[in-house]
Amino acid sequence: MPEAAVHEIVLGDVTITRVTEYYGSVRMSPREFFPDSPETAWEVHRPWLVPDFLAADTGICQSAVQTWVVRSEGRTILVDTGVGNHKERPYAPVWSHLRTGYLDNLARAGVRPDDVDLVINTHLHVDHVGWNTFLDGGVWTPTFPRATYLMPRRDFEFWDPARGHSPRLGRGNQNVFEDSVAPVHEAGQTLLWDDGHTIDANLRLEPAPGHTPGSAVLKLDSGGDRAVFVGDLLHTPLQFVEPDVNSCFCEDPALARASRHRLLGWAADHRALVLPAHLGGHGGAEVSRRGAGFAIRKWAPFSRL
Repeated sequence: MPEAAVHEIVLGDVTITRVTEYYGSVRMSPREFFPDSPETAWEVHRPWLVPDFLAADTGICQSAVQTWVVRSEGRTILVDTGVGNHKERPYAPVWSHLRTGYLDNLARAGVRPDDVDLVINTHLHVDHVGWNTFLDGGVWTPTFPRATYLMPRRDFEFWDPARGHSPRLGRGNQNVFEDSVAPVHEAGQTLLWDDGHTIDANLRLEPAPGHTPGSAVLKLDSGGDRAVFVGDLLHTPLQFVEPDVNSCFCEDPALARASRHRLLGWAADHRALVLPAHLGGHGGAEVSRRGAGFAIRKWAPFSRL
């Protein structure tokens, strides 16, 4: 990890800190990661995709795994918790048995596990829930002992192996529910929400299904400033300008496209900063409408990774 793993901005009365777990190759080419992307799009936009989002030498996609620390109305809130350490991921080898300095990076941002009031999992994929728990004497234990973990009920039910769903992700999420979701639920620390959830005067969770059945976004509106934390609605900034492009991991491709268009439209109309979970570089952008699509108006004010 680079030393500059923590960055902070203020929007209205809310402070946002970017805490990175991982940044680098995800061992997938654009064709593998985004199979429906136009062949020419990566070359047309190459000048601003390289090197933050596309490795110049290998042409492999670059990605970040990060947590957004949101401080609002006296509470410390984590948006997504990355991959986690020591997790057995037989069908997601990039994320298997990591040993990152994530908790040290959180500490550098002034956050100890006991300080966290809320954890938001935008969805329950392998790289969004990992630090929900840590290995304590051979037992998966909630990392944030005082926190309430907000999870979309539809995702909680979809990813529960006992319900027998057959996800598009195949076995890529194997063990995730058992080691990173169930222990928190069994500890009585989850709040499962359905059609929206208001956190405080500045923050609200809303459904944005498609990537997974329960995928959600967190909208921020404070003092005239706006942002939206969109999870995996976008994996690459190419999707800002090519919003019909899905990743290979989207459970319902048509619904994912509809959610992306709707949220990018809202962001463009409200001059809201769009903060995906996995963008390296500056971490996000403001967008404007361009015909039936969108353009990047300006990058987020975070320092580049």
